[in-house]
Amino acid sequence: MMQDSLEPRTRLRTIVVFSMLFAILAAIAVFAYFATFSRPVTTVILVRHAEKNIEPNNSDPDLSPAGQARAQELARMFGNSGINAIYATNYKRTQQTVKPLADSTGVAVNIIDAKQTSELVKQILTTNRGQTVFVAGHNNTVPEAIEGLGGERLPVIPENEFDNMFILTIYRFGKAKLVKFKYGAVSPTGGGTGTITP
Repeated sequence: MMQDSLEPRTRLRTIVVFSMLFAILAAIAVFAYFATFSRPVTTVILVRHAEKNIEPNNSDPDLSPAGQARAQELARMFGNSGINAIYATNYKRTQQTVKPLADSTGVAVNIIDAKQTSELVKQILTTNRGQTVFVAGHNNTVPEAIEGLGGERLPVIPENEFDNMFILTIYRFGKAKLVKFKYGAVSPTGGGTGTITP
């Protein structure tokens, strides 16, 4: 008789304990879900290098006066925007494109081989996660980087276009969001050469 009266109490205690454990686990799951929204996103600003001098026998020319003016415009636009990291390739034209911005922000320029876009993507997704990153690339490497970072696939930038800017927002989950717009002096219209040259 005594044993029969203890059995329902034991069952009741077991139910209460498991209910409490379930409630705690549910609270942890809900907290973890909402915590992902508060984690910082990574913002990547990408441009092709500014206008370069036309020098047929020189594969690494300097920026032209128009390119220098465009580089100054980038410094004006982003000098106070909280840039944490700046990347350029091993060509003078990309390095000169970001130099005024680097001087303005005091952020050192990280040099990446133009043929190693995958290394750039890896650096941004690991070292620079949660930061605001500025990248100066080439007409073929900028679209490659955008796709590698989780953005949409874009065509190679026409050879005569230097005024495209891409801002990629990388969230913890889901596809990255891409905004494309024009900045600075308008590039001349036309079909370009269609060649994939840095």
